[in-house]
Amino acid sequence: MTVTVRYFAAAAEAAGVAQEILDAGSARTAGELRATIVAAHGPGLARVLPRCSLLAAGLRLDDDAATVPPGVTVDVLPPFAGG
Repeated sequence: MTVTVRYFAAAAEAAGVAQEILDAGSARTAGELRATIVAAHGPGLARVLPRCSLLAAGLRLDDDAATVPPGVTVDVLPPFAGG
């Protein structure tokens, strides 16, 4: 399965890319996708990712068991401070 992953702010810095098409293999859930992302980018992203929200096609993946549809765009959003 392939997905487009877009990284923002600290997640982009930790991943070293702003966007990629990721071969997620057999990853079908948000938890499996998180593991695939960490395997691709290492410990820096592993530290940031637990604080991030995943959005698939604009829908938040709150549960690690949530299904990730093939070909979807997934946004990795760290918490933002702002005013």
